[in-house]
Amino acid sequence: MKVKIDTGSGFCFGVENAVGIAEKALDAGEKVYCLGSIVHNDAEVERLKRKGLITIDRDQFMKISDCKVLFRAHGEPPSTYEIADQNNITIIEATCPIVKRLQARIRRAWNEASENDGQVVIFGKEGHAEVIGLLGHTGNGAILIKNEKDLDKIDYSRKVFLFSQTTMSIEEYRRLAAIIKQRMAETAGTTDPDERLIVNSTICGQVSNREPRLRSFCASHDVIIFVSGRESSNGKMLFNVCREKNPDAYMISSPDELDAVWFSGKETVGVCGATSTPKWLIEMVAARIEKIGEQLETGVL
Repeated sequence: MKVKIDTGSGFCFGVENAVGIAEKALDAGEKVYCLGSIVHNDAEVERLKRKGLITIDRDQFMKISDCKVLFRAHGEPPSTYEIADQNNITIIEATCPIVKRLQARIRRAWNEASENDGQVVIFGKEGHAEVIGLLGHTGNGAILIKNEKDLDKIDYSRKVFLFSQTTMSIEEYRRLAAIIKQRMAETAGTTDPDERLIVNSTICGQVSNREPRLRSFCASHDVIIFVSGRESSNGKMLFNVCREKNPDAYMISSPDELDAVWFSGKETVGVCGATSTPKWLIEMVAARIEKIGEQLETGVL
């Protein structure tokens, strides 16, 4: 049984950068807090915890002062920076540059929309750390949509500035944008639908490029093992892509979840993961699968 790792899987730049910043501070002997899990992967969070990273929630953040706090790749709303300033907290900035630019674009769009009776609409997952930050740059006044049902929140006679969370499905984003445009065409307004709808390309290229790559990778193997944290929004989205191309696809968060039954009679196994999955964990899973393959061959499990 051959086992192959998808070379395009593993941390995206933003997560890799945040983890690197955290490790540099920890290696320098600093006491570092992280506001929220640095990445939606329990194994990586535990690894950094052993190195000294202290994860705190928002309630704890409100109560601490005179210390260093890392802001992870997902980004934070302006209110979080205000609290840090009030409590003399030194910020270790690890917000993904792509998210930073998106926050600035949304802030500018919100100002323009406010002056011209427009709306800012964000395609994203409610409660997701990145979305909390994005909404914060509109004073939580933007419209959040996650599926077609939410489109009823939009006033199609008014201008819409459409954005997406960076880790959402690009195909779904395009589909929802097309529906909004169609509904605008059916609704009277002061301007043409092409002028009333401004669709911004804000899904990370590293995420959008993984969708077609994964389809090809999953179609070329008998069984697929997708490694991801259970809370990863990107992981759930990419795993659905895997399942669409290969029904024998399984999502796990650790090697201990592997089941030998999945590999019985299989010749090729593909191992891949989310943008929040560390390479070392993907390699560990692949090694365990190879061992299972050897056991199946010898009949000794």
